[in-house]
Amino acid sequence: MPLGPEQQNEIASRRSETQPTRRATVAALEEILYEPFPVLDHGFVRVVDYMGDDAAVVQAARVSYGRGTKRLSQDQGLINYLMRHRHTTPFEMCEIKLHVKLPIFVARQWIRHRTASVNEYSARYSILDHEFYLPAPEHLAVQSAANRQGRGTVLDPGSAARVLELLRTDAERAYRGYVELLNEDVSGAPVDPERPGLARELARINLTLNFYTQWYWKTDLHNLMHFLSLRADSHAQYEIRAYAEVLLEVMKRWVPMTYAAFREYRMEAATISATGLAVIRRMLAGEEVTQETSRLSPREWRELMALIGR
Repeated sequence: MPLGPEQQNEIASRRSETQPTRRATVAALEEILYEPFPVLDHGFVRVVDYMGDDAAVVQAARVSYGRGTKRLSQDQGLINYLMRHRHTTPFEMCEIKLHVKLPIFVARQWIRHRTASVNEYSARYSILDHEFYLPAPEHLAVQSAANRQGRGTVLDPGSAARVLELLRTDAERAYRGYVELLNEDVSGAPVDPERPGLARELARINLTLNFYTQWYWKTDLHNLMHFLSLRADSHAQYEIRAYAEVLLEVMKRWVPMTYAAFREYRMEAATISATGLAVIRRMLAGEEVTQETSRLSPREWRELMALIGR
């Protein structure tokens, strides 16, 4: 179950409340506030708070007093300019706070994005749920021969079934050992009064990396876009990309102008080296350029040719 009864009741209570405010709000984001969006088999993402909107970005750039000082087309043009020329400070004026449930190995990738405030569920104080991630068979693949960090061809059904059996068996055995080490039920009472339980901070080390953890993660819009530019990329690991794709939809609701500029100038754009740009100019001038005459490495040459469709 992605959410426990206590969490579900809390979400229902929060979603039923309304508060008068003079702060800028975004109707499309208010619609999904506190609502969990499922990710993977037991995970979720939900927005629990936010500050600012597209107008806040524009306001910060113009250092103006209020909203609506320019037409929307001018606001979009300014945001496009900021994105195009990598003026980041105005985007830092907007912040968002998320509640995320994710496998531990995904959390260890996510935490590499250090410009954020994070508070994680503590297995030193509480007992972790009996929930672990198992990939769908179509996401089980061999190690890529070309990319040390990626996957290659998908496993055949027999091999995939064996992998899933091993993952499930190992996780179940690890959790049984975890419970035995703790020697306590959900209320904290000992299961076997004759045997002392191991400290929770030690018992947790028996668990595998596919068990789920939870955290609150707060970041500004600039750093959210940096996260998404890396983790929503097709080369990112599937499991963290699944979370990034949900966050893209959240961003689209929250700051649609910034989202459009982000897609145009970051997500679906490309950065070309000075040497690569010189190669393109030589080609446009009619010169026949090869990898040997380009001054690019073989890998850079392949990437450039793929980028320009040759």
